Amino acid sequence: MLGVERAVTRWYARRQTIQQEITTLQARFEQLQPENQGLPSAELSEVERQLAEVQARLHNLGPCPRPMMG
Repeated sequence: MLGVERAVTRWYARRQTIQQEITTLQARFEQLQPENQGLPSAELSEVERQLAEVQARLHNLGPCPRPMMG
């Protein structure tokens, strides 16, 4: 049973880290957008790529290994 709890804890820690990374990248993306009205920049494209990559990692993480009780 301890192995399952460890897996769930590890999953939540990874999920939280990924979500924090997404929040940071979204804030950076929103910050860059007004500066580049209609003009795509390399930095904006890079942030978009990183955001897509991190969102894919979140998707690949999948659902929690075991539903929380309660």
